[in-house]
Amino acid sequence: MCGLAGFVGPGGQADLARMTRALAHRGPDGEGFFIDAAQRLHFGHCRLSIIDIAGGAQPMASTDGRIVVVYNGEIYNHRTLRAQLEARGHVFSSNHSDTEVLVHGWREWGADLPGRLNGMFAFAIWDRDSHSLFLARDRFGEKPLYWAQQGEGFYFASELTALNEHSSFRAGIDMNGVRKLLAYGFIPAPNSYWCDVSKLPGGGWLRYDIASERVETGRYWTFALESQPVRAEAQATEELRDLLQRAVSRRLMSDVPLGVFLSGGIDSSMVAAFAARQRGAAGLDAFSIGFIEPSFDELPHARRVAGMLGVRHHQQVLKLQDAQDLIPDILGRLDEPLGDASLLPTYLLCGFARRHVAVALSGDGGDELFAGYDTFSALTMARVYHNVIGRGRLHRGLRRLADLLPYAPSNMSLDYKLRRALGGLDHPPAYWHPAWLAPLTPEAIVDLLETPVAAEDLYAEALAIWAESPHASLAEQGLMFYTRLYLQDNVLAKVDRAAMMHGLESRAVFLDNDLVDFVRRLPSDLKLRNGQRKYLLKRALDGILPAEILQRTKKGFGVPLLQWLKTLPFTGTALPSGLGLSKMQYWHERHRSGQIDQRLALWCWTVMAYHGQTHPHLLNR
Repeated sequence: MCGLAGFVGPGGQADLARMTRALAHRGPDGEGFFIDAAQRLHFGHCRLSIIDIAGGAQPMASTDGRIVVVYNGEIYNHRTLRAQLEARGHVFSSNHSDTEVLVHGWREWGADLPGRLNGMFAFAIWDRDSHSLFLARDRFGEKPLYWAQQGEGFYFASELTALNEHSSFRAGIDMNGVRKLLAYGFIPAPNSYWCDVSKLPGGGWLRYDIASERVETGRYWTFALESQPVRAEAQATEELRDLLQRAVSRRLMSDVPLGVFLSGGIDSSMVAAFAARQRGAAGLDAFSIGFIEPSFDELPHARRVAGMLGVRHHQQVLKLQDAQDLIPDILGRLDEPLGDASLLPTYLLCGFARRHVAVALSGDGGDELFAGYDTFSALTMARVYHNVIGRGRLHRGLRRLADLLPYAPSNMSLDYKLRRALGGLDHPPAYWHPAWLAPLTPEAIVDLLETPVAAEDLYAEALAIWAESPHASLAEQGLMFYTRLYLQDNVLAKVDRAAMMHGLESRAVFLDNDLVDFVRRLPSDLKLRNGQRKYLLKRALDGILPAEILQRTKKGFGVPLLQWLKTLPFTGTALPSGLGLSKMQYWHERHRSGQIDQRLALWCWTVMAYHGQTHPHLLNR
């Protein structure tokens, strides 16, 4: 993995150096720069060396100097693309650099290049002949890319912090980003937490014409369900198994030590099983962390899988207090606020793995593609409840009764799930999935910010997905929501930041192009059947993983936020103006006394406060 930064316009090498070095944690193995003074174009790169260590230095230019690339990611089909390009007469200088494939690929295919790539990436390409800059991001947005246009300057970088290192760039907190964070628990692209800054969406591209200073954006790929009949379930099962194996195989390429994350759940266990088959179990490192607190600990399941596979299992048992103690350090380096507290154990896992390897394969994406979340099991009951009970007086009475239940501190307790479910059912079905995740309801956000905002504006991104396929089933709508929004801007953002804080590359096996294209065409009843989640995936892994792993209840990577936030001191400083300090303080006091559960909102508040402490100059702009 790497970090990239650059700009066109006012500024010089000192600005570029500061921007690039702000990303040094993403690429601790080296840095490089390219400057075209005549065009006022500046590229910076910090490198984590994974593929072709000797020949992959960046920025990388074509031999005639026409094309320059700065890039972050891995192209898993780069050998295939190289062979195609060599057959068309392209001559490569490196041995097996995937970066050089982008250089020649742009010359051959131009803007069609991103659609040919099977991998995770964010890149910028300068084409001297067209006097234009081209940016693109991988299909799901595994690798981040921010951009901004201010005055005479155009800026881009892997993280927000790098943009602010340019002397001409001016940033401030965007209240729309604050509202989105409180509504979703994450900030969906193209929104960001800073004014004038956009996140390039996954599957998106941008072209900047230097002469006209014109920005044009578009999409080369968007996840969409295209259900097609399956000739035979057994055939689909076999094809899925083969695609899973190939997806793992592609992600095993590395010139540095590589391992796998292993939680003991279906997705990570699948990755470990196929990696062990292809690499040899004795040569494969698997990493797990567990917690002393039983309801948050998955280590026994990971041990069982590791023992069955015979891999080298590295395990660490922690107190959740160990994660809590790291809050100031982690949140102070987070860059863009994120309301998912599982960032903390993810950070610990990545740090543990980095002591042994530079690359780790993950099972991220499996829950989104195969309907693995609890909310999918709740859809049938929610639909019946909606049709029979509705949102009237009886529903409000049931909500009040649920609020009387004691607040259990265990991971994903029944009372917590019941309150979240009924809260979501305050709204029409189009709102259910985002409302079930929401740190605050639309009414509470208005109450907190003391500014009118409509629910349809808060959830505009989710409602746009719903409107695309108004006749799709609730399960299909859920698959679209989680895959397009939650996966990109919560799960993948969390893992990218946690891994990059340690200079570790994480690779999501389930996001392989061929695998995704197969899964998105499957009928939804092969993903969710009679309440059973991941139906076809479990069939494909039958005989590969033990039944107890395939049938175990999903737990997730949780932390005891309910309890933690009763002990964390309340902070009212270093926050964006416009937030209702007195209202949040009131909620915090009631939360501490056990009268309410505001864990998600208070966590978002905490994250924003640490962001403000790290970037105090942004609060008054």
